Formats: sequence, structure tokens, C-alpha cells
Amino acid sequence: MSYTGPDFDPPPERRSRRGPLTVALAALVCGGLLGWGVYAATGGTDDKGAETGGSPSAAPRTPSPAASSPTAGGSSPSAEGEESPASRTPSASAPAAAGPLKGKVVVIDPGHNPTNVKHTAEINRQVDVGTHRKECDTTGTSTNDGYAEAEFTLDVAHRMRALLEKQGATVKLTQDRDRPYGPCVDERARIGNAAKADAVVSIHADGSGAGNRGFHVILPGSVNEGEADTRAIVAPSRALGERIAGNFVRVTGTAPSNYTGGGTGLVTRKDLGGLNLSTVPKVFIECGNMRDSKDAALLTSGAWRQKAAQGISEGIVSFLRG
Repeated sequence: MSYTGPDFDPPPERRSRRGPLTVALAALVCGGLLGWGVYAATGGTDDKGAETGGSPSAAPRTPSPAASSPTAGGSSPSAEGEESPASRTPSASAPAAAGPLKGKVVVIDPGHNPTNVKHTAEINRQVDVGTHRKECDTTGTSTNDGYAEAEFTLDVAHRMRALLEKQGATVKLTQDRDRPYGPCVDERARIGNAAKADAVVSIHADGSGAGNRGFHVILPGSVNEGEADTRAIVAPSRALGERIAGNFVRVTGTAPSNYTGGGTGLVTRKDLGGLNLSTVPKVFIECGNMRDSKDAALLTSGAWRQKAAQGISEGIVSFLRG
């Protein structure tokens, strides 16, 4: 997801150089990123090293239809024949199977909607997000080759749903290409609240500048203003985010963002309506940067998207099982 548009106004610019590896590892171990510590210590395959952080380079608020449309034929790119599990209509879960998550409700929020691009007037209208007003939604970003973020988020959501249902969870999606646009960011929060979800994860991919790589998990900050009151969910949301970040690193081998979060893979925000209006534990994850060619090669790989879905799902399972 680009840092522009609803829920993604640019965070304050930061320029801080990463400290020694020992300092970074200490910070990671304190949270849920032990997996990244092991990965870095064993000589992981990424080429990041110690780099300076900078503010993300924002993509356009509403990309053109050509930039945001799916690849030819409307299908998501895949690798080695790895296809996304079939989508059900509408976004309700299948009957829960027996498993360790029996009785647990997980809401997956695939960012944007592939058909938002046909409804720019509707998604640009302002909605109340508790502390202020923002656009209903955006079209999202895309790779330079035109693979849309909205296609990516749905693909990962379908894979996660299949994995979590095997664990016995009841899984609901906020949208499954079953509505003309949206839902708006305020409604996305209400869907998780109404479901009394035990965990909600919003799936995204960033639209930052080339050279900015890696994932980050966005946590709710403490907000108590207007209709927004996150105080009760700050701690459990952080626990959820730490578990997801640690498992995402372990399963995908992807390093935390080199441009936000100070190398921890965790970013706290107080300006996101999707988090501020939530009354249940919720986080966002930016799985990578679609505008960087190396990250884009991962995001457009079906095999890697399966790993991403597994890493996020295992983090959710770890959180829900305590």
C-alpha cells in the first residue's frame, strides 16, 4: 500500500542510521522477531546490511487504471505452478474444522479492492474515522509491470484462509471481490468488531521508492479521541504483530524494512482509521515494496506468496494459542 490515501498519509520523516548488529538483535529479541535474529546471525541471503532509514517515497494517491489493473487475463502471477486456493462467494468462512483454533474467529482484511479503479468518485469521498476524516479507500499501488496490490492482497488472503481453517478457525474476509468497491476504511474496522474477532490482519504491499525493501507490521498507537479508543487493544495488538513479524521472517526469509521501523519490522501509527476504530486486536502488514524490483520479484511469485500467507498465519496461530 502506498503511504498516500486513506490510512496511509506519510509518517514523519526519519533519518537514522542503523546501529551495530548486536543492538538490532537485542531489540528484535525483546519482541517477537527472534526468527530474524537467527536469520541475520546465520548470514541470511538478503543484501541489506546496515543502511540508513528514510521517509518512504509516496506513490500517487489514485494510480491510473493501467497501473492498477491485474496482469493480462486478470490472473495473479504465480511461480512453479503454485496457484491461489479457489475463492468462495461471498466472503464468509466454511464450517470450522476441528483443530487448535476451534472457536476462534479471524478476520482477514485484503487491502483495497480490484474494482476500486472503476469507482474513483466513490472511494475518494470522505468518511469519519473517529479522530478525523479521510478518503473511503484507494486503488492501492502496483508493481512497475502492473501487478496490482489489490490482486496481491486477495491472493494472500485466500491462502491464509485455507491455512487457518485447517487449524479450526472461523475465517471471514472484509471483501472477496464480491462488491463493486471498498469497503471503506471505517467499515473494514466495523466488520472485525461485529465479528468479535480474536484477531484481525489487514494485508497490504507498499508503494515506496526503489531501493526501499522488506516488510513491516503496523501496530495501533494509544488513541482516545472522538469515536476512536484503542487503549484496550494496544497491548494485544502488539503481541499479535510481534508474533506475525517473527514468523514472517522465519518462513519467508524476508528481512524487516530498511526504510521504516528502525530495522525491527514494527511501526506504531496513530493516524490509521482501520486501526483507530478497531475494538479487537488488529494489525496491518506491508509484505514488501511493489516499486522495488527485487521485492516485486517476490510479491509476484506464487510460491513466495504461499510462504507469506504461511508466515502470517503461523503468527496468528501463535498469538491465539498463547
